[in-house]
Formats: sequence, C-alpha cells, structure tokens
Amino acid sequence: MTITVECVTMLCIDIFTGEVLMRVIAGKVRRRNLVTPKGDHTRPTSDRIKETLFNMIQGEVADSRFLDLFSGSGGIAIEALSRGASEAVLVENYKEAQACIRENIKATGMQDYARLMAMDVMQALRRLNELNQPFDIIFMDPPYRKDIEADVISYLLESSIVKEGTLIIVETSMDTDVSYMNDLPCTVERIKDYKTNRHVFLRV
Repeated sequence: MTITVECVTMLCIDIFTGEVLMRVIAGKVRRRNLVTPKGDHTRPTSDRIKETLFNMIQGEVADSRFLDLFSGSGGIAIEALSRGASEAVLVENYKEAQACIRENIKATGMQDYARLMAMDVMQALRRLNELNQPFDIIFMDPPYRKDIEADVISYLLESSIVKEGTLIIVETSMDTDVSYMNDLPCTVERIKDYKTNRHVFLRV
C-alpha cells in the first residue's frame, strides 16, 4: 500500500497514523525519513534547526561518543551517527517515543551504533556515571519552562559522563533565563537564537 503524507514546511504528516515524518539531513543515511510520536508530548527539532546545529558542530561529530538526552524520536542522535559519530546513547522515558526511536534506528541500520536507555534521564545518568566512559558531545532537549536542564547540567558537571573538552548543547525556550550558566564551572561558548527557542553551547 502506498503511504500518503501531507507536508507542511519541513515536516511531513502521515495522514493515516498522524505521525510526523522527518528526515536525516546529511551523511551515510541522508534523506532517510524518520517518524516521530503524534501529539504534543514531544517536540521534534525541525530539519532547518537540525541542519543549522550540525553545521556548527560538524568538525566535532566524526568519531565522537554522542549522548542524546530527552531524545524524542532520536533524530538528533541518528543525525550524529549519519555524520560519523562512532556511537550514540539515547535516553527517553516516553513509551511512544521509545517505539519511534527503535523504528528509526532499525530503518537507518544503526542498530550496532545506537543504544536506547528507556528510562528517566536522571536514572540513566546515574547508570552512565558508574561506567566511567565520558562522552564527547551531549545534547539535551528537556521540556520547556520546567528548569529541568539546570539539574541535569549540574549533575553532568560533577560526573564521569563528561571530560575536559566535552561539548554540552542545551535547547531551551527563548524566554528561559540562562544567565546562571555563566556561573557554572564550564564555558558558555555560544548561544544560538532561533524564532522560539535557542541552543546554548557549554564547554567543559
């Protein structure tokens, strides 16, 4: 059966399931469609913002260990793997999103490189801390306006999950106060503003 999709801007909606279809922008599996959960429980990163983000960090992605927190559909981690990351760990607690992550990993052939931790982010961080295997790049896209990112960043900076040089990228709403990040034991390298959200780049 042919699946018909209705496309708006850079998102595609499967009219039978209501799932948002997005794509891998570049790399080994470029143009491969990805599914995201229907409804508003997750907030997929648009292709345009994802492309901008990876253009800014492209020089650091190859051969990196990549951690994707509040992973949603897994699109950010899969993009990193497509662009040459050696492995990615995806953390997601929402069951419908977990199903999308599994489907996207399989569809892109990334089963050998991607690991899903289907649990709460703080629980996952405690487990990762025990392994003493730091990541090169950490991306987080927590729910907006709940101050979750402050607790996560604080834990990361005191853990073995990061090392000197680790890049932490935090997505927040535009109205979130991020001035406190200047007082953290890391460097705010860059803040990239979009229309409704921003990315803050922290260097350990």
